[in-house]
Amino acid sequence: MRIGTLQDEPAGPEALNRLRDQLQRAADDGLASAWISNIFGLDALTALAVAGSQVPGIELGTAVVPTYPRHPAVLAQQALTVATALQGRLTLGIGLSHKIVIDDMYGYSFDRPARHMREYLSVLLPLLDGQQAAFEGETMRAAIGLTTPRPGRVPVLLAALAPQMLRLAGQRTDGTVLWMTGPATVRDYVVPAIREAAQAAGRPSPRVVCALPVCVTDDPDGARARANRVFAIYGQLPSYRAMLDKEGAGQPGDIALTGDENAVAAQITALAEAGVTDFVAAEYSRGDDAERTRALLKSLLG
Repeated sequence: MRIGTLQDEPAGPEALNRLRDQLQRAADDGLASAWISNIFGLDALTALAVAGSQVPGIELGTAVVPTYPRHPAVLAQQALTVATALQGRLTLGIGLSHKIVIDDMYGYSFDRPARHMREYLSVLLPLLDGQQAAFEGETMRAAIGLTTPRPGRVPVLLAALAPQMLRLAGQRTDGTVLWMTGPATVRDYVVPAIREAAQAAGRPSPRVVCALPVCVTDDPDGARARANRVFAIYGQLPSYRAMLDKEGAGQPGDIALTGDENAVAAQITALAEAGVTDFVAAEYSRGDDAERTRALLKSLLG
């Protein structure tokens, strides 16, 4: 299992420099990958092109870019441009986002999300592979080709939690990127569903990129309480709430990987045994606990 890190979203006029420093530390520490979200701060792809182009030798990914605000041809063009800047080290994680964001904030309709994503991929994937897109569906249409340079294939991961999305991820993409999905749910629900879909479609075994909060500490109760504060919104968004309920977790802190070095190492090892191909650590602690957490991640790289 490869180990990566989910970066904090830097703010302020030095945000891109701070992101570059975070990526450089991840690369220097030998981590396999570094991922950034795309919410209301930096545009993830632009930020990776700028900061990531200064940091060689590490896979860089988005977790995730929302699809509704971007036509798939626009996203394909942008992703290929960023992949060129990164010399082929980009992994494109995409997702639906949430009704409160797409409908209430952006003003788009969040109706038929599964159909939207199926049709979106019918345009995005051919363009990323250097082909023409010629598609007309109920929610999406395109007749376009791109001349954007292609430094190699851009892997696509789909944020997939619901059964239809997991099937789609297995059938059409390179795998899934997860957030706020506990270990038992990954083992008993996510991995079997996406592997079955990929096998039925004759595709390779999919990547399962699992991002979870992690904190090595002698105060696990305090660490869980901090996770409840830091990640509180994810206990309220319906898709993540459903995953927490499936896990039997009341709050986000209940699925945080916490405890001393041995306890957290055992929890990460259990994810590998469950079928996770990439563990991505959301390091949310401070001070000595932050240093202990990163030291443990480095010790597990072998």
